[in-house]
Amino acid sequence: MRKFDFENWSNFKCIALLFVVGLLLNVIPAKLAIALGIPLYLDCIGTVLTAMLGGYLPAVIVGFLLNAINGLSDPVTTYYGVISILIAVFATIFFHKRFFSKAWKMFIVIFTFALLGGGLGSVFTYFLFGFNFGEGVSAPFANAFHDVMHFSKYTSQFLADIVLDVFDKSIIVVAAVILYHFVPRIYKIKMNRIFLRDSSTRFGNSMVRNPLLQKVVIIVTIAEVLLGLLASGIGHFLYREKSIRNYAEVAYGAAQAATVAIDVNKIDNFIAQGYEADGYIRTKWVLERIRESFPQTKFLYVYKFRPDGCVVVFDLDTDEYPGVAPGEKIKFDPAYEAYLPRLLAGEEVEPIVSNDIYGWLFMVYKPLKNEAGKTVAYVGVDIAMETIRTDEAVFFIKLLSLFFGLSILIMSVVIELVKRGVVAPLNKMSVEAEKVAEYTKKAGAILDSMEIEKKNRPTTKEKENFKKIGGAVESIKHLNINTHDEIEHLYYSINSMADYTYKFIQKLQEQSQKMQEQNERIQRLQEVVITEFAELVEERDESTGSHVKKTAEYVGAIAEELRREGKFQDVITDAYVEKLRKAAPMHDIGKIHVADNILKKNGKLTDEEFAIMKTHTTEGGKILTKMEEDAGDSFDENYLNESIEMAHFHHEKWDGSGYPMQLKGTQIPLSARIMAVADVFDALVAERVYKKGFSYEKAMAIITEGAGKHFDPDIVEAFTHISRRLYDERTQINPIDEG
Repeated sequence: MRKFDFENWSNFKCIALLFVVGLLLNVIPAKLAIALGIPLYLDCIGTVLTAMLGGYLPAVIVGFLLNAINGLSDPVTTYYGVISILIAVFATIFFHKRFFSKAWKMFIVIFTFALLGGGLGSVFTYFLFGFNFGEGVSAPFANAFHDVMHFSKYTSQFLADIVLDVFDKSIIVVAAVILYHFVPRIYKIKMNRIFLRDSSTRFGNSMVRNPLLQKVVIIVTIAEVLLGLLASGIGHFLYREKSIRNYAEVAYGAAQAATVAIDVNKIDNFIAQGYEADGYIRTKWVLERIRESFPQTKFLYVYKFRPDGCVVVFDLDTDEYPGVAPGEKIKFDPAYEAYLPRLLAGEEVEPIVSNDIYGWLFMVYKPLKNEAGKTVAYVGVDIAMETIRTDEAVFFIKLLSLFFGLSILIMSVVIELVKRGVVAPLNKMSVEAEKVAEYTKKAGAILDSMEIEKKNRPTTKEKENFKKIGGAVESIKHLNINTHDEIEHLYYSINSMADYTYKFIQKLQEQSQKMQEQNERIQRLQEVVITEFAELVEERDESTGSHVKKTAEYVGAIAEELRREGKFQDVITDAYVEKLRKAAPMHDIGKIHVADNILKKNGKLTDEEFAIMKTHTTEGGKILTKMEEDAGDSFDENYLNESIEMAHFHHEKWDGSGYPMQLKGTQIPLSARIMAVADVFDALVAERVYKKGFSYEKAMAIITEGAGKHFDPDIVEAFTHISRRLYDERTQINPIDEG
């Protein structure tokens, strides 16, 4: 037996209560205003309150139902339904934008509602019933605008309707706001959840520039507008065609009745004798009764067409124009030109449309034939096209109001379905997937920090972050999205991806400690190897031992000064400076392949000996490169790369005259360019077996002279700012080196 769903039943009761209360708040105040003679409408308090509590769909339904119910007793009110629906839409927008929270913003709400209810309502009334100045509840305001402000009657009536609606909508908005504050908070929360208005179902606005629901609203709105215009255009065309056919039938009916009333054998006597002719007065009286029987008829007359003009037989008087006397001849109307040959021949002609001093007319001509079948005159019936135009306008307004009223209702339903079936599931999945991504990113950062900082295991806080990934994955599993379409398929794909991601993170977490231990062993091995090489060099040349230590200090100091001066900012970081300090001792590691008799020679080297001495750069590069290759990926983040650069290229010169590869300018790695300055300066000021140390001034003169030739000018400039300090520190610690 299926378990009863109490939650759905509770939701249904809440929604039903919202609709019932909304309708009652629309109907009861409006009926009380009528009963008490209050010149207000008070017919949309419930619509506004429903918009505040439930949003578009329930507010639109309540607004539509109000006019539908009123339409049972007064069908005309149905055409005003679009106004109630628009108020529901704008009330929802204003509430969403928090316009009900501040007094000055509420004036905007009131004025907008007044324009809809008073302004648009006034236009509807004008087209539906015609212009009736000074009637209805707004009559006092209309008379005041007309008499005091001297506005036109239409402008006065329009403004009066808006002013009255400002008072009406002020009471409505204030009443809705007060009632909203008395609604229990738990009910508001439940309404937000039922109609998916709470923030948990929406993805962050900062992450979504063009929300999917907004695109759907735009697309549906454009489709509804285009469809409305198309339907209205087709309806207008069909209505006009039908109206013309109907009026043609009326005109032909009047003309046919007139042909029966006229004695064709007396036409010539009527023309010759006029009112004195036998039967003329009687016939005219009958024709007048016929015209009265067809109220759409504006003119009814009888003409005899001759080549030189129209001869009047009968021409009935109207309120605007007196009839032409019988026997009078009038000129042909320009509208007759295309039909004149057939009229002169006494043939049937189709209706004629004329627009002259008598107005825009639809004219029908019925031939009067004698016993021999010859046309002796034509009965003409004119119907004013303005009547057709007025009927079309009324029809068009009715069509638009009904169409767009129902369209907004349908659009609200469609948007609600899209929100529930597409947008809300996607947003839920996005939020949970974003949590997984966020926690996974943090987990990656933790692993990176463990790599950099050599942690053996994550902290308690870091372990908690791994648990959050599992919690987010479980949240995705419990979303229970059952749309039976591509959305559900996407849900299962994201679910699987999140699950596999979590399992991968778990395995990564388990292996991280082993990886750290392995990296530490490799790092220790590297440091041991570097120390051993340095000690080997020091054992062979005592001066070189002091040299590698000093150059390491100089290199670090130069790099820090370059960074302080804002040079090479994209390269020089704290980590890079530390790498240079660690790499510097190995710049002369290649001297291990140089024989002692050359390395310790007391005097100038021969060309052959100097050629062998120069090989220490390439040999040093080979040694360190072999170390890097043997170590594999273990040294990606340490200083072997800088060690290789320094060892191989620290004797290259800025102008390309150095060795071993004659690199020029920035082709020389930055680490080697820094080492070149540090190496030469220390070689100049230090005492060697083959020379005395130079003074600071002489050494710096050589360094500065070499800027742009031997050395990078930027590095020389930075070195000049710190060289005195470095020299003084050196001589204090090792005074024997000073020359």
